[in-house]
Amino acid sequence: MRKIDKLVLKAFLGPFFLTLLVVIFIFLLRLVLFYFADLFGKDLGAFVYVELFFYFSLITIPLAMPLSVLLSSLMTFGKLGENFELTALKSAGISIFRIMRPILTVSIFLSLFMFWFMNVALPWANIKGWSLLYDIKTTKTTLNIKEGIFYMDLTGYSIKVGKKYPDNKTLKNLIIYDHTHNDGNRHVTLADSALMYTIMNKRYLVFELFNGKDYLEDAEQGSAVNPTELAVHEFKKSKVVMSLAVFDLHKTDEQQFAHHEIMRNNNQLADDADSLINKISEVKIGFLKSAATNFLYYMTPVKQTLQFFKKTDWIMPRLQKGYKDSKSSPYDMAGQQAKNMISTAQTNKILLEDFETKLNKTNLEWHHKFTNAMSILVMFLIGAPLGAIIKKGGFGVPVVVAVSFFILMYILTQQGDKMAKEGALVLQVGAWLANLILAIIGAYFLKISLADSRLFETDFYKVVWDRVRTRLGRTKTAE
Repeated sequence: MRKIDKLVLKAFLGPFFLTLLVVIFIFLLRLVLFYFADLFGKDLGAFVYVELFFYFSLITIPLAMPLSVLLSSLMTFGKLGENFELTALKSAGISIFRIMRPILTVSIFLSLFMFWFMNVALPWANIKGWSLLYDIKTTKTTLNIKEGIFYMDLTGYSIKVGKKYPDNKTLKNLIIYDHTHNDGNRHVTLADSALMYTIMNKRYLVFELFNGKDYLEDAEQGSAVNPTELAVHEFKKSKVVMSLAVFDLHKTDEQQFAHHEIMRNNNQLADDADSLINKISEVKIGFLKSAATNFLYYMTPVKQTLQFFKKTDWIMPRLQKGYKDSKSSPYDMAGQQAKNMISTAQTNKILLEDFETKLNKTNLEWHHKFTNAMSILVMFLIGAPLGAIIKKGGFGVPVVVAVSFFILMYILTQQGDKMAKEGALVLQVGAWLANLILAIIGAYFLKISLADSRLFETDFYKVVWDRVRTRLGRTKTAE
């Protein structure tokens, strides 16, 4: 490896990995803020959260990688330009293409890696991450019994506490409704005071009750006692043990999420698209066959049809018989038949629209496996020449420019997908719209960087303004 390659790669790799980690951290922070109420307040252990953040770190890589390549390319060539190293290299007869070659090689390898990642690793991370997030969201928060409010998160029990002391263990005026047998409020326990604590590694909750009564309706009290009477048991001390399994993390079958487009690889998406195309064809053919029974003739001119009715003697007797045998006229029957056809057509239309929407989403996801990989090369094509033009290193101007182009890429991607789903744009064009537009912008930046343009220098615009003023002065003098 030549010294120039080492120089450029050393300037590129440091900001690249730093930017990648920062962007992943920002997206994880967004996840935490968005799902804060669902994630925390649950005694799930640190390992569950580490696992969740690991999966979502992988999920954010398709967004973080292009931005990292763009920003690090801008910083690399901006720093080389700011320190006049780029000028020195050009003066030595080294072309801008030769200077960009090491980073271009790295970008190609990153694009190939991104395609593999999008096709293999990302579907796995999506199904693992989103299913785990769903499990965490559906897990109940830890035990939090408040004063004067019935607490019903423990399955089979309703608990009300009159007073709760600061130690969170000592309780006063406790009421417990036992619903474990699903027989209503037949079993009630009242206690003057109680102690609350957990046992067996927080698997069970124990209420140690003092000075109370246990009321049980319809209890077996012997044959001499009316079974509808109430059995009352007084106690000085008693215990009620409740399972805390409801607060455990319950794993959901991941196959419930496997049907979504982001959980599928390219081969699976292609199979899904073929299945949807077959379903759309079946719906169309089925509708045509069902509609065929409602029409007498097809592709027949109106005049020929009327002539056929005039020449056919068997039509009128049957119509007259229909008048006599039926309370409704043939016109009413035809109207009802038309309404049935409209209803069937509307149902089939809704079904077809649903299938076509799913087909568009499936095809878009298939294309995005490639567009996300190509976006790395597109971001390099923008970042490298633009950094050579701006000639500013550090995290100042490059960050602003990189974020601006990243937002532009995101907006174009969303708009292209939306228009493709709505049918306003050819699906392939909608999927590749962002890359096409940004590639054109990158090609323009590359062109002006080869010409050593001073597009982003204030002196350039001063010179242009002076020339315009000079021409305007000459024009006025000529007049």
